[in-house]
Amino acid sequence: MADPRGFLKNRERVTQSRRPVPVRIMDWKEVYEAQEKGVLKSQAGRCMDCGVPFCHQGCPLGNLIPEWNDLTWRDKGQEAIERLHATNNFPEFTGRLCPAPCEKACVLAINQPAVTIKQVEVSIIDEAFEADWVQPLPPARLTGKTVAVVGSGPAGMAVAQQLTRTGHTVAVYERDDRIGGLLRYGIPDFKLEKEKLDRRLEQMKAEGTRFRTGVEVGKDIGWDQLRKRYDAVVVSTGATVPRDLPIPGRSFAGVHFAMDYLVQANKVVAGETVPGQIHARGKHVVILGGGDTGADCLGTAHRQQAASVTTLAIGNQPPVERGAGQPWPTFPNLFEVASAHEEGGERTYLASTVEFLGENGVLTGLKIAETEYQGGRRVPKEGTERIIPADLVFLSLGFTGPETAELTHQLPVELDERSNVRRDGYYMTSRPGVFAAGDAGRGQSLIVWAIAEGRACAAAVDKFLMGETFLPAPVSPSDSAISV
Repeated sequence: MADPRGFLKNRERVTQSRRPVPVRIMDWKEVYEAQEKGVLKSQAGRCMDCGVPFCHQGCPLGNLIPEWNDLTWRDKGQEAIERLHATNNFPEFTGRLCPAPCEKACVLAINQPAVTIKQVEVSIIDEAFEADWVQPLPPARLTGKTVAVVGSGPAGMAVAQQLTRTGHTVAVYERDDRIGGLLRYGIPDFKLEKEKLDRRLEQMKAEGTRFRTGVEVGKDIGWDQLRKRYDAVVVSTGATVPRDLPIPGRSFAGVHFAMDYLVQANKVVAGETVPGQIHARGKHVVILGGGDTGADCLGTAHRQQAASVTTLAIGNQPPVERGAGQPWPTFPNLFEVASAHEEGGERTYLASTVEFLGENGVLTGLKIAETEYQGGRRVPKEGTERIIPADLVFLSLGFTGPETAELTHQLPVELDERSNVRRDGYYMTSRPGVFAAGDAGRGQSLIVWAIAEGRACAAAVDKFLMGETFLPAPVSPSDSAISV
């Protein structure tokens, strides 16, 4: 194990420092700074190497957390990245973007602050890239089988890398101009600088994965055509249909889906020109929804120099500590201050938007009200209405499922009761040879689940093609989702 007395000597949880707010909102660089090696080793040494490490239960990937904590404490970085890569294709993504359910399940967290698992993870992979330990792993031989992966988010990338390394010829289809899905255009650079994504894609290209950008399956090429051309097809298009808010004034100019705003901002940061870009400079911005996407809009608006930013959430403010109904080691809903919240803005809870207000077709404000429970749901409380100014409103209310119109028409597959692509216990849809992984089949969830499903789906595809597989399958579609 790591330091046998580490959790006794170092009871304090020390996380990565964030760059000063006045500095970081002037650019799009990542918020967090690298941790000093001695502090990192000390934090890794707090890991108790429990007899039953519940961090494994918290992580859908089954990451070997005590092992690479121990190796980090012993300053064996090359061995640590080997153990980390054994279960996770992309620790540089999860180490930055995952909400760390592993830490919520850490045994030390019963009566002390949890081990900084996520921080150790990202430090291991960053050191590995800097030391040139991350090398392509091309297959020793080709199987002659071909697979089309539709969608290049974390699930699609995981499927593609696993199957390519097995020896199958894999082509990833992406309708955008660049690979990465929401990692590319949905996550702001202050959370994930895109060079971290590009260096991993270079590894995948060197291994033999083929990428087809600017191709929208269903329009540029039919789903049925794709199935005829390839031995197997994987649907990993994500859950991209945003939840709307159909209330009076919804059509006013200035009301946008959050992802439309974030995609445009990311493209501009990448050096592209976006005509008519949605921009927050000098405007009063209101974000509806208190999740991660809303926080991304908040940080983006700060960097665009908004006049004010207000986040409205319909529910209660979450507690700062676990409640009786969310005991360890479950994943609790807690009040957290993300880096974007630290940068400013107002957070208002128990607020329902009643109406969008405007003049001459342009948004000028919102009528909101406090909420109360009636009939098992939250409704506006009579007599509490008030008006707040708003030039821009971003709807960050989650997603209702994948886009399936062309898929179900051209290559009939069944959908489940939540409008996701239905699949069996081996990720296969109702159409033989067509599989679904990630949010397209699971619904909106976490990046760690997307990668875990991608790895497991790859094993199912490999077995379908070859009759057997030696690829790991960390999760099955029946595993319960952790939604965000």
